Amino acid sequence: MDIMNVSMQWIPNQSYCSSSPLFYYVHFGSLTSPLQLNTISENQSLSGDQTIVFAGGMFELGFFKPGQLSNYHIGMDTKPNSKFVFSVILVCVFLESHVSLAADTISENQSLSGDQTIASAGGMFELGFFKPGQLSNYYIGIWYSKQVVSKMTVVWVANREIPVSDIFSSALSILDGNLVLFDESKTPVWSTNLNSTTNSGSVQAVLLDSGNLVLKAGSSNNTLEPLWQSFDHPTDTLLPGGKFGFNKITNHSQILTSWKNLEDPAPGLYSLHLAPDEGDSCIYLWNRSRQYWTSGPWNESLRNFNMVPELRLFNDFNYSSVRNENESYLTYSINNPKIVTRSLMTASGQVQQLTWLEASKQWNVFWSQPRQCDVYAFCGAFSSCKPTSLNYCKCLKGFEPNRQSDWDLQIYSGGCSRRTSVKCGNATGDGFLEKNSKSLLENSQNERALSFESCRSACLNECQCTAYVYDSSNGCSIWHGDVLNLQEFEANDGDGRILYIRAAASDIEKKRNKRMIIHVLLGAVNLNVILMIVFFSLQLSPLIAIVSTITGLLVVIFGYFLWKKTLGTKSKVAAGGEMNDAELPIFGLRAIIAATNNFAEANKLGEGGFGPVYKVTLPLCILNTNTFVSS
Repeated sequence: MDIMNVSMQWIPNQSYCSSSPLFYYVHFGSLTSPLQLNTISENQSLSGDQTIVFAGGMFELGFFKPGQLSNYHIGMDTKPNSKFVFSVILVCVFLESHVSLAADTISENQSLSGDQTIASAGGMFELGFFKPGQLSNYYIGIWYSKQVVSKMTVVWVANREIPVSDIFSSALSILDGNLVLFDESKTPVWSTNLNSTTNSGSVQAVLLDSGNLVLKAGSSNNTLEPLWQSFDHPTDTLLPGGKFGFNKITNHSQILTSWKNLEDPAPGLYSLHLAPDEGDSCIYLWNRSRQYWTSGPWNESLRNFNMVPELRLFNDFNYSSVRNENESYLTYSINNPKIVTRSLMTASGQVQQLTWLEASKQWNVFWSQPRQCDVYAFCGAFSSCKPTSLNYCKCLKGFEPNRQSDWDLQIYSGGCSRRTSVKCGNATGDGFLEKNSKSLLENSQNERALSFESCRSACLNECQCTAYVYDSSNGCSIWHGDVLNLQEFEANDGDGRILYIRAAASDIEKKRNKRMIIHVLLGAVNLNVILMIVFFSLQLSPLIAIVSTITGLLVVIFGYFLWKKTLGTKSKVAAGGEMNDAELPIFGLRAIIAATNNFAEANKLGEGGFGPVYKVTLPLCILNTNTFVSS
């Protein structure tokens, strides 16, 4: 192309931060009039090496050749000394009405949306939108920055019950003195809900290095009590300096409530409360109603709970209970600022103290309470819990998980349901399957039955009866509805009882068939051995002996494959199976306290990487608090 015979006419738009387009007109012909510095008029054209410069000398417009070929283009470039100014213009164009955020603050004329985040001054925490699972559900949350914890770890969630679907149309803003989250339709879905009379004047939200999000009046340097703070509204995590308890003035309780599962931060089944009327003990509740564990009252002189004496064994942690006329709460701090730690109410019903191990890039359970199988309804209905199993829960025989997706996420509270429904009455062919259980079920009903058979018949004749237990000392007990909190026998545990679970006739028949196949297989092996002995003792024909032996072996092989096909391999964990783990002896806390004389200094052998080491009279064991106890 000959640029001397090509010209361009242009009418520029002067609004440099506007979203309006720029208009270009190309004219082919000769130059008709000399150009002004920054303008192409109606009777002018641009060609050859001519350029125009405009916007205060920031831009040049003219022909350019980007490659080796003789192909020319009309383009616009910045002057060398205008690169920085041009970048500012680009920010203006792309952000348009958005105001850039300060590092750790959201002010009244600002909003946070899309991938924008704010970070605490020391870079410990970030606040922004996050998506915990596969669904397009987004939440406003606070998490550790990657410089501190490389694994995404959320410690607080604002809109945990109402997610948003489009983070670029949603915004976190300050409105009328409140921090408010608007969804894609500009509907408020979460707010700090402050009374407007208490927060007059300018307000801003600041993320602190403690992980606390505070709403302050005036500047971020204001040291007065915040108008609102996330530490007063914890979700499932208690950070150092945070607190949970009860405010006597506002009647507001600060509790830790678990997520539903690893992909859903909505409130789950388990929660941790402080009970001021019970000596400031920590109580664990299922479904906000049923207490399943308590820490015992707070011991101020020992600075621990009666049921959690190991709290005082960790020198880097300072636990304290505060009681005054305004509030009662529990809090903790750490002496070593290099330790990254958090207390967590898990979706499985345990409270865990976790510390971050940078070397292994994972969270380490420092201590946890209670034992997993002691959590109420942890395995759900018609499922049993085995403390020494890697995956704890499995469905009873004849049952399968209600929600396989939850079991895949190791959330078993949905329990199991029957594969085959049972019928009512003694003549239906239904029966019972045996289950060795350590725990006694709740809501049992005593039945006047003088024998095992009469107890069995009493349950079988009641359509709602799902299980029964009979022994000579306690008589007959039957249960209606769901069977919860089953625990399997431990090694050397003599406290268990045999529970009989109602089962469909087809499930009973399958079990009988399995036993029959095993008996046939054993019989074939024994017969083969006997035939070999007879043939060789009578010195019969070798051919007859060989044929008989081969026949016996074929019977054994056939029986083996029939047994494998019928019994099948061990089912997957998600389908309610379990892995064979070595039986590990587990000792209760009371036994450990007695063996160490309440962790007396006289029995202390020294300090280890995980805490003090004590001499006891028990075999070598490892507590679930990661404290090593040696004999």
